[in-house]
Amino acid sequence: MPDATMDKTRADWRDRGLAAIVDFAVASHARAVAMLVAVALVAFLPGFFQISPVDRDEARFAQATKQMLETGDFVDIRFQDDVRYKKPVGIYWLQAGAVKAGEAFGVTEARTTIWLYRIPSLAGAIGAVLLTYWTALVFVSRRAALLAALAMATCVMLGFEARTAKTDAMLLASILAAMGAMARAYLADRRPAPVGLKGWALPAIFWTALGVGILLKGPLIVMFVVLTAGTLVAVDRSARWMLALRPLPGVVWLAILVLPWFAAIMSKAGGAFIAESVGRDLLSKVFSAQEAHGAPPGYYILLYWLTFWPAATLTLMAAPGVWAARRERGAKFLLAWIVPAWIVFELVVTKLPHYVLPIYPALAILIAGVIDQHMLARERWLVKGTSWWFFVPVLLGVGSIVGLIVLARQIGLLAWPFAVGAMILGLFAWRLYYADGAERSLLRAAAASILIAFAIYGVVIPSMTPAFPSAWVAQSLRGAKCEGPQLATAGYHEPSLVFLAGTDTRLVDGADAAEFLRPGGCRFALVDGPHERAFLRRADVIGLRYAPPVRFEGANYSSGRAISLALYRTEDAR
Repeated sequence: MPDATMDKTRADWRDRGLAAIVDFAVASHARAVAMLVAVALVAFLPGFFQISPVDRDEARFAQATKQMLETGDFVDIRFQDDVRYKKPVGIYWLQAGAVKAGEAFGVTEARTTIWLYRIPSLAGAIGAVLLTYWTALVFVSRRAALLAALAMATCVMLGFEARTAKTDAMLLASILAAMGAMARAYLADRRPAPVGLKGWALPAIFWTALGVGILLKGPLIVMFVVLTAGTLVAVDRSARWMLALRPLPGVVWLAILVLPWFAAIMSKAGGAFIAESVGRDLLSKVFSAQEAHGAPPGYYILLYWLTFWPAATLTLMAAPGVWAARRERGAKFLLAWIVPAWIVFELVVTKLPHYVLPIYPALAILIAGVIDQHMLARERWLVKGTSWWFFVPVLLGVGSIVGLIVLARQIGLLAWPFAVGAMILGLFAWRLYYADGAERSLLRAAAASILIAFAIYGVVIPSMTPAFPSAWVAQSLRGAKCEGPQLATAGYHEPSLVFLAGTDTRLVDGADAAEFLRPGGCRFALVDGPHERAFLRRADVIGLRYAPPVRFEGANYSSGRAISLALYRTEDAR
């Protein structure tokens, strides 16, 4: 076969294979939704069930929910005896419902089964993908909306949040519902509202989403709405479009949703909730580096290229097209969503990678719209940036396997096919960009992102047993040949240990750990290396008789240091 004919055959095969998938999905909304749910599940489920509780935020949220289930108090939020008033109650209620459902379906030890607590995050992440599609339909074609939603489904940061039992994935879904409704109100004169979203439907979605977002994470959703709406009002010098959201009855409905719990917690805690959530959590993040998470402005711009990979790779090529359309009402709304919020987050002293996640859907829609209009810049120096589609799988794939070898002394053979497959797809996305275009290259990079998720979340992290001491301790307690084991821990005070070992786990120092063992019975003391000398000294003073310790060597990723743990027990606990 002549070379030209062979090249044409290969191109036709690539076109049929990739175009058929997208063409099939965009034939109807039902197909598009089905495809997005399937892709999101494939992207988010690797590691969802296998990864142990992650310190510190996930374990804190899960433990607070577990204590609600244990006490039956679904108003107060506590971690052991300490109040946990940094966030409102919404995520705890959702997690408690998931655990209750798990118990009803017969899940063994449901209250210490971390994946049950992750179900709201998984649902929120899938909801965010679907709501990205729904929101994008206001601005771009169905094909571009599907592409924007796929960009979110395979984005690195959302993949992490989908597997983590905390607020951010569900918050993203609530923000998208509110912004999608607000966009429809703002652009109503450009594109009629779809059937079923006229009259009270849009206000109901908007104000309900606002209420859910407030119950999840306080005023953050309000910040996004106010910054976007305020910017549009200032630029357009008109706020008439906001009347479509029925503000007066909407505020009443919002109060009905959020005030009952706030009144209940205020009656129980007085001003402590406001002082903790607003004073110590919100304001301290604005003006100081909370928990050593400070960073200078520009932090999110640097992280963006990884956290929003693979779609971020096309950002610079899409920028000229976005700039050309900046005065159009759709682009104006999306830019009002992105720019003010991004500036605020860059100025806030405390910075964490997931804070800017609610901005990513707007960026995905802009990028997808520019792709759909064939307006991507073609300057060679910009197109060279598509090599990032290849280098990220190389960095993440090789780095994770090397980390597994160093930390867990395993070569992780099961991860290799996924990592290599991701590298090959990333290479094709880069090298075939000119031949096949941006859409097909982005789809290949999205597939590479899914394979990387299989490698890292599905194989590498679950295999890193030295990084999860709490799971080892819990397993040791379950294997104890005595009834009702009790634990005190000196030095190693991670929330995951409290979640897995029990709410009554005592956080003590070395000497108190020895005293804890003195009464005998089914008691255990976990002692970190620096505290072991104090433990042994006190044990010698009180004449404590204990069994030879079982030892664990590993790493505490929360503190960034190697740890050596010894699990002691009284002799009669054997």
